[in-house]
Amino acid sequence: MKILATSDWHLGNLFHGNDRLPEHKHFLKWLLEQIAGQKPDALLIAGDIFDNGNPSAAAQTVYYEFLADATQLCPNMQVIITAGNHDSASRLEAPRPLLTRYHVEIRGNVRKIWKQGESKDDDKTGGHWIYSFDDLIIPVTNEAGEEVIILAVPFLRSDVVQNASYSQGVNDFLRELTAEARQKYPGRKCIMMAHMYAKGSDIAKKDASEKIIIGGQEEVDLEGWNEHPDYMTCGHIHKRQHIWNTDWARYTGSILPMSFAEKDYTHGIDLITIEHGEEEEGKETGKSKEWKVDFLEYKPQHALRILPEDEEELTFKKWQKLINSELSERTDGELSDHFDYVMLKVKQEKLTSDDIKELEKLVNEKDAVLCKIQRIIPQLDLSTIQGSQHITSIEDIINRPPLDTLKEAFAIRHNAPMNERQEKMLSDLLTTSSL
Repeated sequence: MKILATSDWHLGNLFHGNDRLPEHKHFLKWLLEQIAGQKPDALLIAGDIFDNGNPSAAAQTVYYEFLADATQLCPNMQVIITAGNHDSASRLEAPRPLLTRYHVEIRGNVRKIWKQGESKDDDKTGGHWIYSFDDLIIPVTNEAGEEVIILAVPFLRSDVVQNASYSQGVNDFLRELTAEARQKYPGRKCIMMAHMYAKGSDIAKKDASEKIIIGGQEEVDLEGWNEHPDYMTCGHIHKRQHIWNTDWARYTGSILPMSFAEKDYTHGIDLITIEHGEEEEGKETGKSKEWKVDFLEYKPQHALRILPEDEEELTFKKWQKLINSELSERTDGELSDHFDYVMLKVKQEKLTSDDIKELEKLVNEKDAVLCKIQRIIPQLDLSTIQGSQHITSIEDIINRPPLDTLKEAFAIRHNAPMNERQEKMLSDLLTTSSL
């Protein structure tokens, strides 16, 4: 059996104000080519189909056109889609009754069913709510009658996982779902698709575009899960990688870079091939005869360029030379289909505002779109400020003249020392307030 896995499309995304629908169409055309060539039994899309919960009509049109083309191209292929944290689960599920007829299964919400009381805890209420795991367990069968079980887990919001610890609640949910599937379909291979932030995931240190809760409150630790699915494909983290400390789960990564911090990421989809036969040792490595994972790399339509790539300080003339050498010329004054997105890292002490405007104009004459100018201001050496000192205790602050503390705070905030006029105004204010 062949299964294609992808995630984090973010249809409708604007890259520094630039509409990316042409880029998404470029990817989806490539994906249709992979479907035509591989003829997979299933296509898994693990969340963040759209960039926000209220996608534009144009973004939805691209999405439904792809589904129509994919199901027509490969009628026996099962398409399974789950909602991510960027998606509106209810909006994504709205056409579910219609799409199910065309072998497209969508899971956005986790359903619950009422179970009659069977324990003392239910004496007062008469019962309790339990997860409808059956709705998330989807068998996929190929033409030879071989079957694999897909566990389709949408992004689990905190109102769904009602537990003292979100991480533990998600862990319990995933374990219970897997156990239920193995009990219902004994001996079948199980592949889980999920959308979550796994512990130890490698994300961009700066300008990260994933919505990560500060403090790791939504971080899920998969360590110690012995009865895990045969394989797990995940969405949410944009860098393609194995999930930390596992050899059976990975992030497929986003299909496009979502920020300049993701400039060097690789993009594409996973091809999961499953051989139905007797169990063999080492199957969880993904390299045995039982199942394997191959990466089908996709090259985005537009490359991201950061100039300069190092921290070199450039004069205006050197900037002109760099831009002319690194960026291609436009043809007949028009952007090509493969223009570059560009960010300039400018050190302000080397260039005037007029210089920067000239550089903007020069970039916009190239086969490139200028997205961002990052102004780099050298950090001020506080030791050069009169009255600055090394603080080692609360007594140092108490015994320090207030003017010195305020001068240093001003320098940190504005990356420049006070001038004489500002210092005199502050000194007069402190004198007046102490009267």
